[in-house]
Amino acid sequence: MNANLIENTLINTSFGLLLIGLIIYWSNLIIHQNNQINYLCINLTILINITLALSLVIRWIYNNYFPLSNLYESMIFLAWSITLIQIILESKTKNKIIGSITLPVALFIIAFTSLSLPNELKLASPLVPALKSNWLIMHVTVMIISYATLIIGSLLSILFLIISNNKIVNIQGNSNNNLKKVFFKYELNNKNSISRINLMQLLDNLSYRIIGFGFPLLTIGIISGAVWANDAWGTYWSWDPKETWALITWIIFAIYLHSRLNKQTNGKKPAIIASLGFVILWICYLGVNFLGKGLHSYGWLLS
Repeated sequence: MNANLIENTLINTSFGLLLIGLIIYWSNLIIHQNNQINYLCINLTILINITLALSLVIRWIYNNYFPLSNLYESMIFLAWSITLIQIILESKTKNKIIGSITLPVALFIIAFTSLSLPNELKLASPLVPALKSNWLIMHVTVMIISYATLIIGSLLSILFLIISNNKIVNIQGNSNNNLKKVFFKYELNNKNSISRINLMQLLDNLSYRIIGFGFPLLTIGIISGAVWANDAWGTYWSWDPKETWALITWIIFAIYLHSRLNKQTNGKKPAIIASLGFVILWICYLGVNFLGKGLHSYGWLLS
């Protein structure tokens, strides 16, 4: 069995596991919160993460370079990063709602790479001169992890807006909608006690903390990219489409954090900014590969 076949098998396995995980997460969320099923969910996500990691490791060993040189490899790494962050957050907060919104994104990414990308873009090829650098691991890894973190933080803000627009006031009323009951109140286990908290506040705080962690990573990624660009192309900044949209993404999330730090601005307004950031981030990461070529053209889809 060759490396390509093993890699494809692992990716297809991860797709199937993601689909199963999504069904279990949402079934458990809507129908009944069962601790055993919660345990199954987190372990299934760990298995998905390991499967994706193995596919990257095999590609790394077989091709003798860190697998982040093209769009296909970076998307697999992005899916791996999202599931890893999900595992960490669920382990810390015991909140299965995180998995219910991150698994669809990971599933979309794997489905897109498997079904939409041309086969020639999935094949490993010799690195172009600009990518033969130690900065490849530093810059691209940090950028992808920052994308994964900001995606999750933005998704939580989008969920916050959805719940707030439903204007659910009290789950103790006459509503029989189990999903609303789950989405408005959630039991959070602390060290010595169990406290009932408002899910909207939980989502708002989680979104703020996650974006607050992802923003410095994005900053480091942009700075390291500028240093790498100077080393490879002789200029720190060239207004390449990817660079321009990375700057726009940085500005959007900087505005979000400023709005959160401003005590006069809270609630929906920062969440709307973070939701806009979600769209801008995908344009930066994926959209510019459709819209125009530049110095980052190794991810270009329409050749």
